[in-house]
Amino acid sequence: MTSPKHIAIVGGGTAGWMTANLLRHRWATLNVEVTLIESADIATIGVGEGSTPFLRHFFRTLGIEERDWMPACDATFKSSIRFPGWSSVAGYESYVHPFFCEADRQLGNQFFTNACLRRRGQAADANPQDFFLAAELARQRRAPVGTDYAYHFDAGKLGAFLRSHAVGLGVRHVVDTVARVEQHENGDIAALHLRSGARIDADLFVDCSGFKGLLITETLGEPFHTYRDNLFNDRAIAIPTPLVDGEDIPCETVSTALRHGWAWQIPLTTRYGNGYVYSSDFVSDDEAERELREHLGAAAEGASARRLRMRVGCVKRHWRQNCVAIGLSQGFIEPLEATALMLIQLSVEQFIAALESGDFERHHQDTFNHRVSEMFEGVRDYVVAHYQLNTRRDTDYWRTNRANRNISARLASLLDIWDRGGDFEVELERHGAGLMYLRPSWYCLFAGMGRFPAELRATPQAVTAAVARQSLARMVREFRSHRRYLAGE
Repeated sequence: MTSPKHIAIVGGGTAGWMTANLLRHRWATLNVEVTLIESADIATIGVGEGSTPFLRHFFRTLGIEERDWMPACDATFKSSIRFPGWSSVAGYESYVHPFFCEADRQLGNQFFTNACLRRRGQAADANPQDFFLAAELARQRRAPVGTDYAYHFDAGKLGAFLRSHAVGLGVRHVVDTVARVEQHENGDIAALHLRSGARIDADLFVDCSGFKGLLITETLGEPFHTYRDNLFNDRAIAIPTPLVDGEDIPCETVSTALRHGWAWQIPLTTRYGNGYVYSSDFVSDDEAERELREHLGAAAEGASARRLRMRVGCVKRHWRQNCVAIGLSQGFIEPLEATALMLIQLSVEQFIAALESGDFERHHQDTFNHRVSEMFEGVRDYVVAHYQLNTRRDTDYWRTNRANRNISARLASLLDIWDRGGDFEVELERHGAGLMYLRPSWYCLFAGMGRFPAELRATPQAVTAAVARQSLARMVREFRSHRRYLAGE
């Protein structure tokens, strides 16, 4: 089969425009027409958002320089995520999930050694915030350029930037609303009938219509597999606050545990994006907003709040018939590790690879669906592990999360091996790429939460946190102020 002549994408936003850019860039020489239909009636959420380092590869693929997109999207650099309040273990009340780089090799290896010593009963310092360069960059608010890093940005402005870029590549942009979906007798989607009366037919259809799932769910009837028994959170409230005058801009996301969930703080060049992710089973929307405003203090006075609902889980088949679901229509995992754009990007890249390797037929449809579902499950397990490892005792929310036994066999095995002092390295290798997160991330999570025996014996040979911090302080001297770097100074 030859390449598709026409691909129709339903829905804009970040998911739709990332997809449009990647498809058009990849298949421009094959004369594949890409059309994106975007309704004027549906607003983009546009809250502050973070990414993983995978987003750097997205921009490199498209040949877009940071100096071109970052100022347009109020973007800042992101070195790590900090998690205050998740643990009540002395010395581990806050920890950092850093992005790792070559400069971390020596101290990072010492951290792994110390973590193994401590979980086997020896009093070695093992909080990751003391051993990784990203944590020190965040403490001193230095731009992490030259390491592995990610971004913070205004999601609405990023969508607008990507729309402009896609149109420049030749993507056809149609502002209209899908009124009816026409299907062939075999179940394939044949065409989209728009409110204006226009009819758009295509060979392939991409559903980026959000939680609605206009094509994949409402038209094709693909079942949705909820993660509600693993992850309780189903609501979020977002409130912006101003930056503090005269202060440098942070280069970390902060995810602070509150009474019934956690609050994000994401620094942009113009403001902070803040929000509260929580479970409606444990707190009302009004109570959650009051708690978030109390957490933010005077900075939130007079600021309006946006209340959001989340459908956590994913469809069983992401590619069905001649339609692939991307973004919220395919699934969503709460933004604790900022994985939404990563899952979009990897899904589109996997789709492109599956089509090309199958001569643009559906030969690899089942393999694609398995791989993408495996990615979602891998991210889910890592996020669930945060709740399993929490040691808060102040509310039913945290106690119920910790006691929840609706977890995967894979995560249960990791917890068991760690607690028994078994070979954690072998266990990580056994699960392989399905984990989604690499060895350092798992060590930082388990050790950072203070998952160690209560009784410890002295270990004088271990590198202490104080010595490690001194080394990090020397390393960051060559890095510039985050605010000054962003300003081009």
